[in-house]
Amino acid sequence: MEIFLDKRAVRLIRQAATDAIEDGDTETLREDVMEAFSEEQIEEIERQIDGGDFFDFLGETVEEWDGDDVDQLFELLENHLSDVGVELKMRPVELEEEEEEESEEEFSSDEDDDMGDSLELDEEAEEEEVEET
Repeated sequence: MEIFLDKRAVRLIRQAATDAIEDGDTETLREDVMEAFSEEQIEEIERQIDGGDFFDFLGETVEEWDGDDVDQLFELLENHLSDVGVELKMRPVELEEEEEEESEEEFSSDEDDDMGDSLELDEEAEEEEVEET
């Protein structure tokens, strides 16, 4: 079975892990990670878990985490879910942010955009008037 985490969920987990590193509060981390999953995803995972409690499952994962590396938390989640037959799929937030920045750069370039901005048209008209006189 596959579970897909969207970029909102990945960001939520990353932020929660970062906060846990700063505050040393793994209880809140478990709750925040659990919020990243939909109710349907949690139900599917609980069917695969022997004990049937996703919160406890996350607790075991968080206890194994060294508390220093956000990426390690994701690896542990992937590994623990894989052990119970759930493949966790997610798109890294960094890649999405890079793509967003690239698309913003495309639109913010200083090249002429041929959009016919009124300022550009006014400047062109003034230049033509100057040339005619």
